[in-house]
Amino acid sequence: MEETPLVNGELVSDQTRISQKNMVHELDLKGFGEIEKEKLFLKSFETLYLLYTKRLILKSGRRQIDFDYYMNACQKSDSEILTKFLIYRDLRNRGYVVKDGFGFGSDFRVYERGHYGERGAKFLIFGLNEGRQEKMGHLQKKIEEITQMGKEPIIAVIERRGEVIYYKINRMSFFENKSRLENSFEP
Repeated sequence: MEETPLVNGELVSDQTRISQKNMVHELDLKGFGEIEKEKLFLKSFETLYLLYTKRLILKSGRRQIDFDYYMNACQKSDSEILTKFLIYRDLRNRGYVVKDGFGFGSDFRVYERGHYGERGAKFLIFGLNEGRQEKMGHLQKKIEEITQMGKEPIIAVIERRGEVIYYKINRMSFFENKSRLENSFEP
């Protein structure tokens, strides 16, 4: 796992704000958060990851917030936060820089190792929990949109045990073949 220095953060609305200039720079180089007015703002899954890895001291006023408390608070506003966190943690542990997705039903943009800041994201990942159904037409539309952008679509499936399995997917075509179908039912 990457070595990120211990950082202090403050909970502001639904984001974590990092104000220390050296930490803003350090975390930005590693692909965390978004800079706004010389401060770094972390998404909830980034905050959860840094709390989980014990690299963040998060405060709201004088109260220190731990991983469990923050996870419970996030789940009230985002039912998919656990899925996002598990995928984000897994990808970060594998050495990828991961950013928030930008539409098409994707949860994350993922950059090739060593190319963050040099090139755009190579992969768009969307998560599914095991057992959750997804309509084929909906999935096909997502895949087409992502491939038209020049990105590789990947489905991250969260197993019931919390393990993440990745499936690289390609465009798919379904052709209706009535004559073959009708012939297969003839006696």
